[in-house]
Amino acid sequence: MSSIARLTGAAVAAGVVAAAIALPAVGGTGAMFVSASEDLGIKPEELKEPPLAEKTTVLDAKGNAIATFYEEYRENVALAEVSDLMKTAIISIEDYRYYDHGAIDIEGTMRALAKNLTSGGIAQGGSSITQQYVKQVLLNSATTDKERNAALEASYARKLKELRYAMAVEKKYSKDQILEKYLNIAYFGAGAYGVEAAAKRFFGVNASELTLSQAATLAGAVQDPNATDPNLGKSHRALLLNRRNVVLNRMAELKKITPEEAAAAKAKKLGWKATALPGGCGASPYPYFCMYVRNEILSNKAFGKTKKIRTQFLNRGGLTIQTTLDPKMQEAAEEAIKKHVHASDNPVASEALVKPGTGEIKAMAASRKYGNSKRKHEMSYNVVANAVHGGGIGFQAGSTFKTFTLLTALKQGMKINEGFTVGQGFRAPYYSSFKNCKGENIADPTFTVTNDEGGGGFKSLATGTWGSVNTFFMQLEQKVGLCNVITTAKSLGIERADGNPLQEFSTFTLGINEMDPVTVANAYAAIGARGKYCEPMAITKITDRDGKVRTYKPECKQAFDEEVADAAANILSGVFTKGTMRGVGGIGRPAAGKTGTTDAQSTAWFAGFTPDLAGAVSIGDPRGAVTHKLNNITIGGRYYGSVFGASVPGPIWKDTMMSALKGTPPTSFTPVDSARFGGCGSSCAPVRPQPDNDDDALEEGGPGDTNVGTTRD
Repeated sequence: MSSIARLTGAAVAAGVVAAAIALPAVGGTGAMFVSASEDLGIKPEELKEPPLAEKTTVLDAKGNAIATFYEEYRENVALAEVSDLMKTAIISIEDYRYYDHGAIDIEGTMRALAKNLTSGGIAQGGSSITQQYVKQVLLNSATTDKERNAALEASYARKLKELRYAMAVEKKYSKDQILEKYLNIAYFGAGAYGVEAAAKRFFGVNASELTLSQAATLAGAVQDPNATDPNLGKSHRALLLNRRNVVLNRMAELKKITPEEAAAAKAKKLGWKATALPGGCGASPYPYFCMYVRNEILSNKAFGKTKKIRTQFLNRGGLTIQTTLDPKMQEAAEEAIKKHVHASDNPVASEALVKPGTGEIKAMAASRKYGNSKRKHEMSYNVVANAVHGGGIGFQAGSTFKTFTLLTALKQGMKINEGFTVGQGFRAPYYSSFKNCKGENIADPTFTVTNDEGGGGFKSLATGTWGSVNTFFMQLEQKVGLCNVITTAKSLGIERADGNPLQEFSTFTLGINEMDPVTVANAYAAIGARGKYCEPMAITKITDRDGKVRTYKPECKQAFDEEVADAAANILSGVFTKGTMRGVGGIGRPAAGKTGTTDAQSTAWFAGFTPDLAGAVSIGDPRGAVTHKLNNITIGGRYYGSVFGASVPGPIWKDTMMSALKGTPPTSFTPVDSARFGGCGSSCAPVRPQPDNDDDALEEGGPGDTNVGTTRD
């Protein structure tokens, strides 16, 4: 620095000191101060104090905390909730004349001035606690690098600006109020912002419980929290220990404690507990549901126009988020999965539960824990949900999609026992026999869809569904129209897990699209709600830091006639007694559902519902379902030659529902409108049980149709 620059800086600093000398002890504005400050242009300037970043807490439906989000982990506390030892320690080391001066400490400033003039720059602070609070507010308010640099700039211009703000702060608040604000905004290191978070992080106690040694440690940490961050290693902890002792010596020097008390405190070890700060979905007992909630807020414009605004809303807002998760149902899903699939198995089972008529997600569970450890077989994405909510590409849903073709046929007026004769194989008779929703011909007359064995003869809507006969559903889809089936599926919220457009090919009804359990469970929940479809929802209420409450209600529509849903439920309930799930059995109350298995057992599903709860279970290998099929494989300690919808997903669903609904009175399905659906069309045959020739095993692990061609584009 040049001599001229030093003299200029000295002159400015001298002016600051001159102005400061005129400041009354409590920060008022006397006549001498007014004269001096006007000469230098130093006047109080209102400081904008945006709310401090506070942690957001997520609650389950019962009010239990299940997750925490934050940008800065902070828990604001009143000054009365901070131990007197902590207050004494921080004032002793940072601003021992705090209660005796105004916005600036004259002695401290002159002491710093002398040091700075000899060093040619700003080598020593001398800032009062009020000035330090101002600096922290400016730093926390900065949204750009330019603003952050300005808040940290080593210049007299910044000091003057801080002084003007400090003068206004001293006029606005009492000394105790300023101290409280400072203790809540200060960074102590190790990711802890504010004295309450620091007390918990460093020592596992509340700020009100801090001992002398602990208080001195935290007071010493604020000077350079990065250099003394105990979480960074032994050398940093040694520096922190040294700073603690400096604080204790200063407290003794000021006669705030006795030399004996100081010596006893210095004899103690640092006491660093490294208490983990709660936060993020990895620390949640329900990580997949946690990820769903987090991504719902970050992706939904209802919570802010831009992702940046939504991120700040979540991580800085100090929110309390009430959710739909039911801990009892969550436990039921977790235990059922654990019973049938091990975390160490290559295939992953996942399940979602949804309450019909509300869209409320009650549980999200998977066979693997959430995390990044391959050695521990952890999942790094939300396998239960779609990509928008942190998921991956999903798994082909197989014959669970036949339900959408069934619904379309019922919507068009087909009777339960109406159908047609089908063969062992189905081939489109001509190129225009299937059209997608763009009106394009997408049929392939050279390609044949087959059943595994048998499956020919007359099939009605009921028997074709119970047997899950591929050739019947191909012919049924052709009859009702491919685009109409796709439209039905979309009306129930069906979208690909990866967010790409649905693949609109003739084998749509065989489940060629990759799905996630939340989406499939929610679609089936609409049938349980008699055609009332509701958007999936995980958040019911958000309370902000000021206590303002915003509630969220289901967004629902009537997707199709109630009578259509009743007829579909009637048919799908037969899957348990006459169809692909009869080897597994029912759940002791009215229930309906559909198994699903894809080409050569790449993936397997079961989706089902009662009027009170719906659920969907999938299983597949995340390494690649097509190349790692579910054949000749051990899952959950049990060997399977081939895995079908009734082999693993069905039993998981059954066990889950029996436990989740325990204590809930059974609700019956509404009887079928026989006048509309009970008669026969021109092609009719008596309803009768089907042989084991479907796409899903009638007996657990037994043979079934392989849905040949379901992965063909």
